[in-house]
Amino acid sequence: MNRLVKIALRAAPSTDIQYRRAPYGSHDIRRFLRDVIALANTAVEGPRYIVIGLDFDRDGKKRLHSVHADDFSGKPSYQSLVTDFIEPKVHLRYQAITVEDTRLGVFEISHCSDTPYMMRIDHSETLRRGDAFIRVNDAAIKLGRGQLQSMFERRFHETASAKRIEIKFPGEIIHKVLKVKTVDLTRMPSAVASSKLNQMLEIQTDSKYSGSTTVMARLTHARLFGSDNPYETKSRWELIEELAAIKLKHRGDDERFLFDEKSESLQFVILNQGDEPIKDASLSLAMPNHGSFYVADHLPEPSPDSGRRQEHGEYPRMRMKDDSIQVSKSIGMIPCGEPVLAFEVPLRVCAGSELKGRKFGVRYALSGANLRDPAKGMLRLVF
Repeated sequence: MNRLVKIALRAAPSTDIQYRRAPYGSHDIRRFLRDVIALANTAVEGPRYIVIGLDFDRDGKKRLHSVHADDFSGKPSYQSLVTDFIEPKVHLRYQAITVEDTRLGVFEISHCSDTPYMMRIDHSETLRRGDAFIRVNDAAIKLGRGQLQSMFERRFHETASAKRIEIKFPGEIIHKVLKVKTVDLTRMPSAVASSKLNQMLEIQTDSKYSGSTTVMARLTHARLFGSDNPYETKSRWELIEELAAIKLKHRGDDERFLFDEKSESLQFVILNQGDEPIKDASLSLAMPNHGSFYVADHLPEPSPDSGRRQEHGEYPRMRMKDDSIQVSKSIGMIPCGEPVLAFEVPLRVCAGSELKGRKFGVRYALSGANLRDPAKGMLRLVF
């Protein structure tokens, strides 16, 4: 049975579950914002829910009321309302479920670890910036100074310290410096093909051997492409156009060369030496963006000659910027005293021989739901 259907069938209001007969719509935005804030501030573990289309009669028996499909169409956009009016960020998802042949709606509010949640800007005279609520039993009440102070104190005592976290490269002894072998990038398929076309282009532009039918042009073609590959008459501009498209033509071959045959794996180990697990951890990295340093943005298919097996798992997210390569990965729970690998599948990188003897800094930041501040530091790649 669907998890949300089970929650709806529990049919008993509580601290983390609220039931409502009709959708909020555009006429009851104030109450919607209040209810979301109240549930987000509730001191319970895990997601919280608002079930739309269910209420109770005087005897406590549940009654179902079908929710119209238009309520799920984004008018109003409930997520936009939460983003516009509530701070810090609230994770909200709204979806339809079917209970006893009746369509209901369920708001799921999750990742509520950054309390207190409150109004970011004014909505109306009765719902102003700074207003905060909390759900007690089955009612939303406004937070006072004492409750806010207790919430801040509880959050401080429940958080872990970033000073007790180590992030390094794996090995018999985890370390901060990793040696990376360099590769001759002139052997990359697109580079080899470009070199051959450039040589043919030189023959074309040499006035002594002008014309594609000269003996020298044919001999050069046979030397570069093999005698089994028939010579084709091509003009100078045809060769230039082919040269311009060479990267795209050999993209797949280049990826296999860089990230399968010649690649190095980049993995990180996280050691939490604190007294409590890190919850909802995520790691972000930043490395220099250099023309001779390649980082795969996806896991390539292994070539038959590489001897590699296809790895399974979620590959880290990679994004290129003008001056940096940024990598991020959600990790989840990091237990105490037990080394944890950051990536299910290590990053694939390839460094050109131009980088030999150089060093790159790798900046990292580990965030967590119960970390007061991110754990930050620097590691080094030595080529």
